[in-house]
Amino acid sequence: MNPIVRWFHQLGSPPTFDRFAARWSRVFYAAAVPVLLIGLWQGLFVAPPEQNQHDAFRIIYIHVPSAWMSLFVFALMAAYAAIALIWRIKICEILAMACAPMGAGFTLITLLTGSIWGKGTWGTWWDWDPRMTSELILLFLYLGVIGLYHAIEDRRSAARAAGLLAIVGVGLLPIIRYSVDWWGALHQRQSINVFGENAVRPELIAPLWWMVVATKLWFVGSLLAKARADSIAREAGKAWIGERFGTADGEARR
Repeated sequence: MNPIVRWFHQLGSPPTFDRFAARWSRVFYAAAVPVLLIGLWQGLFVAPPEQNQHDAFRIIYIHVPSAWMSLFVFALMAAYAAIALIWRIKICEILAMACAPMGAGFTLITLLTGSIWGKGTWGTWWDWDPRMTSELILLFLYLGVIGLYHAIEDRRSAARAAGLLAIVGVGLLPIIRYSVDWWGALHQRQSINVFGENAVRPELIAPLWWMVVATKLWFVGSLLAKARADSIAREAGKAWIGERFGTADGEARR
């Protein structure tokens, strides 16, 4: 077996995943903090005011990374759910469900910061614009996944049902991404691109990339930490839990 394939296969074992997550969640958290501080410092104090929106533009350093993460996390959740449904990998079920509350958090931040930004630029807190409306539907989908997962007592059955909802819901992502291009809207068109030209001045873009990297690092650390906690809760009573945490009854100390 290919060493990489074997490593991923071994990582699907709860004891192996526990060791991996315990170590690397701390690494990603530690890496995220300085990157986040650099991004905030540059965005708030180094980047010059934008020509038209002035200092109100600075909310972009929270809004845009959160918006990108709201889509990325949902796509990742659906991918984990698909793997779990096809290959019956328990850890992927856990990872998929661990994505949901964090994705909902990023989506909520996106909507709140977008409303604040909209009030300053459009003069209104909310408009039933295609981009804003579809992002709100995304939040409801996240909440639906979370609610369905907790509504079913059996954890594996709950994860499969909620994972299926996530897979179906992934069709909303291209609608969110291209809604402004397809229908036109109050929301401005895409002005910042990972690849290609940007409509925003380079000195305003640099802090954004720091924030994008910081949110990714923080998310990975949080995902590993939450998935590890959920895995321990599911495995309570197993022998390896007792051995690792030194509990006679096999229940993990959190």
